[in-house]
Amino acid sequence: MAKSEISDPFEKARLEKGIGEMDDQNDPVIMALRHKDVRRCAHNHKTFISGAEPGRIVIPSEVSIRDIRQIPFEVDPPMHGVYRAVVEPWFKRPLEADYNTALKKQIGAIIDEALSKDVVEVVKEFALVLQSRALTLLFNVPFSESQTWISWGTHVFRSQETALDASKANVLYDYIDKQITHAIANPGDDFYSMLLAAEVNEKKLTKEEIKGVIILTFAGGRDTVINAVTNSIAYFAEHPKALHRLKEDPKLVNFAIEELIRYFSPLTHMGRVVTEDTHVCEHAVKADSRISLNWASANRDASVFEKPNEVLIDRKINPHVAFGFGTHNCLGATHARQILKVLINILIDKVGSIDIIEAEDNIETLGEFKRKVGFNSIKVKFNASNTL
Repeated sequence: MAKSEISDPFEKARLEKGIGEMDDQNDPVIMALRHKDVRRCAHNHKTFISGAEPGRIVIPSEVSIRDIRQIPFEVDPPMHGVYRAVVEPWFKRPLEADYNTALKKQIGAIIDEALSKDVVEVVKEFALVLQSRALTLLFNVPFSESQTWISWGTHVFRSQETALDASKANVLYDYIDKQITHAIANPGDDFYSMLLAAEVNEKKLTKEEIKGVIILTFAGGRDTVINAVTNSIAYFAEHPKALHRLKEDPKLVNFAIEELIRYFSPLTHMGRVVTEDTHVCEHAVKADSRISLNWASANRDASVFEKPNEVLIDRKINPHVAFGFGTHNCLGATHARQILKVLINILIDKVGSIDIIEAEDNIETLGEFKRKVGFNSIKVKFNASNTL
């Protein structure tokens, strides 16, 4: 099995039952596995809600480590749309020319440094650094802040010892409190100041609402972007012809990004809480129980995707749900896509090949299912393009 390959552990259950089952801290979860069922449940925000107890729709549940609602992620319509209208223009900024120029400079410097080394550990030395530095652009704060974020590691709520780490969460909360306090005293053109000035229904956001938006921004796109970047590096290492093809035909880059995101599905699934007795794929689920929308399984559904377990970088029809679906589609998707676009284009320009030296997979256990989401560690050698 190739090191960059991510198998589909849900195939048998998806075909035979349409659902999977797992326990999460004594709060069971029914996983919707088929593409049509995932989209149907995601669309039905009245029966399958996001606005439950803060932290409960996340898997593993975060109810034990936070009571702040992540906004607009854990809010249902109509208020979801009201909150989203406030923050969405900010999250479209990665499409601006100046933003992209700065992102190219950041990622170019990281790749230049990688090319100068004999060995690069991609997760912590490359992807974590890239994600943290790029986040300074999204927050519009000094580049130096990235060093603090890098020190937190690959997940703001988890550590190597435990899937949930309350002390680590408190580090994030204390940091956010300090940044909000600073922005109150020194308003500027950063994300904190924008939120402090914003209004919802003609009222300023409360401090708790502001914290909810900021926590989501830190947590939602951290390990997912790190997984996407790391898995992309591993894929191009083992498929140098794909990188060469993209160099020969740059019009394929956008298709390749969507295909890599579909195949990797950096976030396996996201939960919902059921408001009434109902059914998921003909399986009865009770009110106040949990389901999950299994993006990773839906993205391998052979009834929707031709050759679903292969990466086809020129795949034109690609209705993947890796960034969610419906009302709660990923707020940070534009930022993530731009990161991958810039990364791939600079790899095309500067890197001739990548050698994998050693790798340790990151495996999720979801009931009977074990799914690779990326790597705990992967060491590579970046080789400069001969055209340099």
